[in-house]
Amino acid sequence: MAADEDDEDDSPPGLPPGTPFYMTPAGRAALQAELRTLWNEDRPKVVEIVSWAASLGDRSENADYQYGKRRLREIDRRVRFLRKRLERVQVVDPATQPRRDQVFFGATVTYARQDDSEHTVTIVGVDETDLERGHISWVSPVARALLKARVGDLVRIRTPAGPEEVEVVSIAYPPAG
Repeated sequence: MAADEDDEDDSPPGLPPGTPFYMTPAGRAALQAELRTLWNEDRPKVVEIVSWAASLGDRSENADYQYGKRRLREIDRRVRFLRKRLERVQVVDPATQPRRDQVFFGATVTYARQDDSEHTVTIVGVDETDLERGHISWVSPVARALLKARVGDLVRIRTPAGPEEVEVVSIAYPPAG
């Protein structure tokens, strides 16, 4: 987490200011849960420790007090960041996507590389990125290349080794519920 995380421009990286924060319903729920935990559980515990440590007297060499104050600042910074983020989030439910033959936000896409290996990714919000699970940000080069593609389309992806052409093999969305 950056030191001035709450002072950063709220736009996703690489996009103009004012660009919305697209997020799945699950992503928003995860941020809301983190905010609740920080505010209702973590912060009160740290406040209690800091109050106890402050009552001991000399605060200049009191590690519990100093660590507690530092942790309190970190929690407060993250709480401010999460609140700002949640104010601006635009929830997009991929299950309601009417055009399922094309790649849009929330799609799970399998593509074939030139070496015949296949990769599957799900296009999600910036804060939902999890490479181990194959969740990539909608602003990433791979997602940007795949957006609006259809099965069978060849798209050019920028990679560290240079541009690579891949073929879209399948597109899936969660079932409408």
